[in-house]
Amino acid sequence: MAKKQTAGQEQLGEFAPQFAHLNDDVLFGEVWDKEDELSAHDRSLVTIAALIAMGNTEQLATHLQIGKTNGITQEEIVAEITHLAFYVGWPKAWSAFNRAKEIWQ
Repeated sequence: MAKKQTAGQEQLGEFAPQFAHLNDDVLFGEVWDKEDELSAHDRSLVTIAALIAMGNTEQLATHLQIGKTNGITQEEIVAEITHLAFYVGWPKAWSAFNRAKEIWQ
């Protein structure tokens, strides 16, 4: 079982308590913990791909770090971003590589 997620409570708990609960207890508590359906490693790959595709670089650094913790190697992240570059755009790939480089170096 993964470490309990508390970012929602810590960052938004007083301002948006329901959102904090959904983030920490439902998304990261229930959905991410279903490793019998999809491993944390694979969930990270999917999440990172979605964030890159949408250009959500604010959340990307955190999910790259989570992905590294979940076992994504430098070779895998480089292959994923390179592959995505052709589908989501070269500038998004450059931005993602800049974040990934910070995490894996």
